[in-house]
Amino acid sequence: MKIATYNVNGIRAAMGKGLAEWITAANPDVLCVQETKAQYDQIPVMEFSALGYETYSFSAQKKGYSGVAILTRRHPDKVVEGISNPLYDSEGRFIRADYGDVSVISVYHPSGTSGDERQDFKMQWLSYFQDYINELKKERPNLVICGDFNICHRPIDIHDPVRNATSSGFLPEERDWVSQFIDSGFIDSFRHFNQEPHQYTWWSYRANARANNKGWRIDYIMVSEPLKDKLLRSVILPDAMHSDHCPMMTEIDF
Repeated sequence: MKIATYNVNGIRAAMGKGLAEWITAANPDVLCVQETKAQYDQIPVMEFSALGYETYSFSAQKKGYSGVAILTRRHPDKVVEGISNPLYDSEGRFIRADYGDVSVISVYHPSGTSGDERQDFKMQWLSYFQDYINELKKERPNLVICGDFNICHRPIDIHDPVRNATSSGFLPEERDWVSQFIDSGFIDSFRHFNQEPHQYTWWSYRANARANNKGWRIDYIMVSEPLKDKLLRSVILPDAMHSDHCPMMTEIDF
């Protein structure tokens, strides 16, 4: 199964930049999407259906904001929207699809770049998310968590770790959270296969950052430990240009 994750920074805008053609070429079995910036009736479900995908989405209450989706070639046994907390679920940040004993999650962690209030919100969300996943693993131990984590884990994951040491997305407490999340029983699938530097999934629109590859690796496919031996490969796909992010894809032999 090829599972991809992609923060599209507006699904309608991305479709206008050739997203459908990319999906056809990349041919993922499951595509986890973040930042749809669309209400349910604005998701291009018919276009995705024409490509062979069922679409499940969870939108924010605020229009044009956040939102996650799962596009899937295989009909899931169950779909769960949200993480059972109205404060967070109003922002449309989590959706889960179950396939047999495996669950695939599309998640969009908050950004803290707009100020202290949102940074506090982000850290509270991360704590709640960890607790939620700890409980979910008891029932569903085989998890594939895809999404925009809005955190670079290590210096290798960011183009300028020194000058960004006090930037949201690379703060010590955020990086520690990723470490303990992995230690709780997950594998960073990309780093499982690739330890090379200069591998990024997001670039600022400013200062020609993408052309100069001055980026951040903030998008992940985290795979729970029981699935470790089933991992086949994991790659970042920087040539996809429909967003300020690029997708990544992990292949797992189920």
